Amino acid sequence: MKIEKQMLEDHQVRLTVEIEDDRVDQMRHRAAAKLARRVKIPGFRPGKAPYPVIVRTVGDPAIFEEALEMLLDEVYPEMIKEADIKPYGPGHLENLPKLEPLTLEIVVPLDAEVTLGDYKAIRREYKPEPVPESRVDEMLDALRERQVIVEPVDRPAQLDDMVTVSISIEKVLDEGSESLFKEQPVPLVVHKVDEDDWPFAGFSHSLIGKSAGDEGTVEHQYPDDFSEEYLSGVKAIVHYKIENVKSRTLPELNDEFASSVGEFDNLDALRANVRSMLEGQAKETYNQDYDEEVIDEAIAQAEFKYPPQMLDEEIEQMKRDLVRRLERQNLDLEIYLKSREMDEDAFKEELKPVAEQRLKRGLLLFELTKAEDIQVESEELIQETGSTLNYLSQVLPKNEARQLKNRNVQSNLANNVLLDLLTNKTIERLRKIANGQYEAEAGESVPETPEQATLEAEQSAAEEPVVEQIQEEVEEQANEVSGEQHA
Repeated sequence: MKIEKQMLEDHQVRLTVEIEDDRVDQMRHRAAAKLARRVKIPGFRPGKAPYPVIVRTVGDPAIFEEALEMLLDEVYPEMIKEADIKPYGPGHLENLPKLEPLTLEIVVPLDAEVTLGDYKAIRREYKPEPVPESRVDEMLDALRERQVIVEPVDRPAQLDDMVTVSISIEKVLDEGSESLFKEQPVPLVVHKVDEDDWPFAGFSHSLIGKSAGDEGTVEHQYPDDFSEEYLSGVKAIVHYKIENVKSRTLPELNDEFASSVGEFDNLDALRANVRSMLEGQAKETYNQDYDEEVIDEAIAQAEFKYPPQMLDEEIEQMKRDLVRRLERQNLDLEIYLKSREMDEDAFKEELKPVAEQRLKRGLLLFELTKAEDIQVESEELIQETGSTLNYLSQVLPKNEARQLKNRNVQSNLANNVLLDLLTNKTIERLRKIANGQYEAEAGESVPETPEQATLEAEQSAAEEPVVEQIQEEVEEQANEVSGEQHA
């Protein structure tokens, strides 16, 4: 077998492969025998007819097609190995330049290659903002909302009332309209005019002074960045009818309220707990924004090579994610595309820049994980896998939760948890590099002595294999979960 390799501009390689005549002839005979077992040939038992008879019966083209398929299955791994390439996915037969000797042209997408830039030189100020007291007050008000007393009233709506409104939304077209939200009752709290609202800001405030039975129509132009995608950029007509009006009475914010919320001695203890929670959330949000900026800078420094199939798969994944989100809103992709006045090709083209950035992000983090030698301790993986297992046992239906005992399911779960842990640790490492914390910690660490390194290596070698340990721990927890559900 002779192979010529030609690198293509889109990170694929064209392999021109010449197959020996003897090997092709052998494959023809094997293909004929295979076809003879599926085709009834008069005078012969299945698979026992001589080659010339099979050729006359099924035809040479059918034999050649079968032989070619079998030949590709057999020689493809050999081609990859001899060409010394790392494929991203399966190649495809592009052409048959010659039949004697049989010559194949196969295009193979290559695995991505990433050349990191000087990411260790990235520096950004790291300064999370303190949580304002007003945010704590907002959260306390939200807790009070959980204990609100709602009572029907026979009067026009006032600020802070609960008003149930039947709402339908239609998209304005050049000729007529198109239904986007079918009529259904929606409970709304009457807010101040400058607060967020649905179906658009200020709508509930416009209901002040209106009573049960009142109805009306409002025309509204939704912005392009509206949170609900099927309404983004849409000029719509909102029809509404007030079904009922109810007053709302909130509990007093005092020590008694604090004890009703949880095990808090007084209001100050509740306030401190809320503040701590909000500070944790604020730091997480800040870290996410900070990390994205640092990652974007590292991406800009790096060089990426990947085949078009890899980007296509990322686009398809984004499409699947959108379909799931639309399903939760009782919509489908067809309605969404109609509301955007675009076809699927234009939609995919619109997704392309975001998909490309997402792809580069994933490739960058994977390469950084290797470059920084990020590791996950077996104990951490076992604990996190167990926590995930327990969570899934609570949220999955019983018939699906039982599958958690399956060793393959457990193995896949552990692999997914491992990938998440490695990704999170890599992002954290990059954050510490950018804010200078990693450099400071490295300066404070004590170098490991050769004796310590030898001792640790001996201890590691004596330990039970990590994979088996994880398997046993996860299986034990899965059995416990199954036992609890059975009970």
